[in-house]
Amino acid sequence: MRIMVINGPNLNLLGQREPGVYGHQTLAWIEDHLRGLGAGLGLEVECRQSNHEGELVDLVQRAGRECQGVVLNAGAYTHTSIALRDAVAGIATPVVEVHLSNPAAREPFRHVSYLSGVCAGCISGFGWQSYALALLWFARRTEGGPGPVVAEGQRI
Repeated sequence: MRIMVINGPNLNLLGQREPGVYGHQTLAWIEDHLRGLGAGLGLEVECRQSNHEGELVDLVQRAGRECQGVVLNAGAYTHTSIALRDAVAGIATPVVEVHLSNPAAREPFRHVSYLSGVCAGCISGFGWQSYALALLWFARRTEGGPGPVVAEGQRI
């Protein structure tokens, strides 16, 4: 099963941008860890990031053609992008919305997600482990798959 992890604007600044909110791990560290975790779960994980709304729409559409699942952290576009919402709604591939922080515990403008209503689910507030939980969900829903056994040496 191939899963595309898509990260939106400013997530390329992880590790230096508001570490008290988003943690100290860099995006490269998270992506490397997710690829390793995915391999242990029998998943092929492809990671992409863009600060541009149209490029994120293109990535969602591509994932809908080429992947069996999407893990999407749309960043601020979660709260503003009807175009990204329509892209998610336009594909049959299940999408799990993830957030490092808990948007419901933050500023009021972050309380509304345009994506949640068209995603299979939303995982937030667990730092980088929000992504790991999404991968576990995909691994468990695969009938006859390896199940959620984590590879030796991998921790979530």
